[in-house]
Amino acid sequence: MAPGKTAPPAPALTGTPAAPPESTPARAVAVIAPAVILVIGMVAAVNLAIPQLQASSLHPSVSATAWVVDSYTLVFACLLIPAGALGDRFGRKRGMLAGLVLFAAGSALSALAPNVATLMAGRALSGVGAALVLPATLAVTLARLEPRDRPRGVALWSALTGIGGVAGNLGGGLAVEYGGWQALFWAGVPTALAAAALIGWQVPALTRHRDPVDGGGGLLLTAGSVALLYGIIDGPERGWGSWPVLGSLLLAIVLLVSFVVYELRAAHPMLDPRLFRLPGVRAGSLGIVALFFALFGLFYINAQYLQDVKGYSAVLTGVCILPVAVVMPITSARSTRLAARIGERATIGLGMLILTAGIALLSFATAATPYPLYGLLLAVVSAGMGLAMPPLSGMIVHSLPPSHAGVSSGLNSTTREFGSALGVAVFSTILTARFATHLPTALRAVPGAQGQAIRRSITSALNYAASVPGPAVRAHLIDGTRDAFTSGTSLGLRVGAVLLLLTTAVVAHQHPRERES
Repeated sequence: MAPGKTAPPAPALTGTPAAPPESTPARAVAVIAPAVILVIGMVAAVNLAIPQLQASSLHPSVSATAWVVDSYTLVFACLLIPAGALGDRFGRKRGMLAGLVLFAAGSALSALAPNVATLMAGRALSGVGAALVLPATLAVTLARLEPRDRPRGVALWSALTGIGGVAGNLGGGLAVEYGGWQALFWAGVPTALAAAALIGWQVPALTRHRDPVDGGGGLLLTAGSVALLYGIIDGPERGWGSWPVLGSLLLAIVLLVSFVVYELRAAHPMLDPRLFRLPGVRAGSLGIVALFFALFGLFYINAQYLQDVKGYSAVLTGVCILPVAVVMPITSARSTRLAARIGERATIGLGMLILTAGIALLSFATAATPYPLYGLLLAVVSAGMGLAMPPLSGMIVHSLPPSHAGVSSGLNSTTREFGSALGVAVFSTILTARFATHLPTALRAVPGAQGQAIRRSITSALNYAASVPGPAVRAHLIDGTRDAFTSGTSLGLRVGAVLLLLTTAVVAHQHPRERES
């Protein structure tokens, strides 16, 4: 750290010494890879089930569909830091095993859900389990490596989180195509238990610390985040001036401010706000939020674009995301070496600018866009993600003491999942508002509950359009519905590109100069 800069005091530690490093980066990451890919993959996989869910007996509205997606991601994001602290306190291996069992139980409940509320509850339970798993995976990986190998370990772990999104798309597509949306959740049960068996066999018990866990901070952060995303997601459906939406946004402000005040006064804060005085924590967190805001907002749009606009099957939609799986690990592996040559700040800036360019170019996609061009732009997005993720993650991880790796990796993971949840919320909000106003007049004029469903869901609109007599009229309505959808995706992606560009400038300005030396 540069002279004159001070970090918040680290909590005093007690307990047994840390276990000595005992592995190579590849071996350490391989052990936890199935667990990481599973919990990250489920964030993206559910997007492939959206058309089937909306056409099922559950009949979720657009806002309810967004909550089905975000109920997992939001709980996952909000509990990552307290879950990381619990892992530091009670044992990271134990936390991962408990989390995978909870994930399996939530998946089973989701598969059996008779209504949307039960489905959301099952997704939320899986989110609790995922929060116990993810921060511990990075903490365990770093604890098993020599200090010189840790940047490589962070890079490999970062690549896993990107691969997880791709695996979720591909695995989700296969499950939905051949077994329906319930099969997607059933598949999570044996996968989680197999990942738990591997961890139980290969991961040793590591050191713990004895600081108490801050339950009050976790409650305030979770409640504030739920209130914020409720307002964003339900704004288009209820109206931005409605009392439920305004009330939820105001409540979010009160709760999140209360969280900051509470944490500043707590003897053992879950997340000390003073940590954000550290440039590495501040810039790294903002950058990771922006990356995953873009990536998972794109995944949310991509699943519906390829199925409902391009007419691809669920499994083909999953296959079409493979450019991300191919490119991201390659660029992540080279990111550390590039940062050593040109500096972290330049590497991060280059990656974020490439990502911004990919998102902006994807905003021009229409129903007529050929897949090879679309796939190339997905590869551009993936390359930008792969370059920027490892140095951004490293800034956060290396800003806290190794004994609190669970908290630092929890913060790292929280920024990812909160960015993912925010991306889904914002992109779905823009898409819904634009889609409803650009539908063909005949569809906008359909009265009653059916008309509301048409204006909120491309699946409902296409199903209605397909039932209209007359081939010419039917074709006109179907084409108009697809054009309305791509109009919404274009606006959402362009807004995302502008936000990414602004964030890139802020991250470059805030990057700690001492890490360049």
